[in-house]
Amino acid sequence: MRSKSILISSIAVGIIVVLYGVNMIYFSLKPAQFVPQRSAKAQAGIIVADTLARLMEHELDGPGGWLPNDIAPSPGWLLDNRPCFQLGVLEVVRYGALALRENLSRQRTTDRIDPDCDAAFNFFSNDPRRWIMPSAETKYRSGIEALGAYGANLKQGQSQFYPRSDNLITMLEQYASLLGGATTRLLNASRPSGTATLPGHGPVSWSAIDDNFYYAQGVGYGLYHVMQAVALDFHKVLSDKNSDMIMREIIASLQESYFEPVIVTNGSRSGILANHSNNLRVFLDDARQKMNSLITMLDQG
Repeated sequence: MRSKSILISSIAVGIIVVLYGVNMIYFSLKPAQFVPQRSAKAQAGIIVADTLARLMEHELDGPGGWLPNDIAPSPGWLLDNRPCFQLGVLEVVRYGALALRENLSRQRTTDRIDPDCDAAFNFFSNDPRRWIMPSAETKYRSGIEALGAYGANLKQGQSQFYPRSDNLITMLEQYASLLGGATTRLLNASRPSGTATLPGHGPVSWSAIDDNFYYAQGVGYGLYHVMQAVALDFHKVLSDKNSDMIMREIIASLQESYFEPVIVTNGSRSGILANHSNNLRVFLDDARQKMNSLITMLDQG
């Protein structure tokens, strides 16, 4: 009788472990890339706001939902790569909401702050690891609603969006800074242990190599979509400055950053294993340098 109980308990535990493992694999699936689209008569700014909202919707409604605040017994609390990816996407959305709040929705910095853009930025600024009272998901969904309200007001002429070159320069400078931080972390991760790192950035431990990789890839994924939206909403500025080509090159580099290694390895230059941190850094750093070139082109008048 005792052996039968042990057998039943073992089978039950085995089933739970298998189901747990299957859910962990499912929760680890990353979202597919999408292409923002704009109709010929669409109001400028709608596509940027909609893209920021869609990025967060994909993270909240995708496999496992929002994972950085998961606790036991959810399978998500054992994961780290996918949550780090989501934190990278969130950072892109936060920078975009900040740009809408501070510059894109106002003609001058002394003008009244758009209430929907203000609300979206504040909602997305909430702690991504908070799971109750209120949860991060609750705040981020409110941020999505605020972006939707801003887009609706744009259509009705009750809100404004100013697709000027100075506003685009400010937005690009912020995103170039975000990319700079991500690529510096990738560079330090790809250096052999014991070597010097860049000032202000400590060495990356072996256990954080993959977390670091997926955070940076989340930044690249988010920027890939935002830059497509920017290319549409700022198409006249880019055309007037003969900058369409370099924007397409930025988007292409960001698209190339979205690859999925079976295992994130940190191989040496002369080894047989790939150095995925360095491989990702190449694409993101190329996008950052081209952003800086685009800023120069826009600033030259």
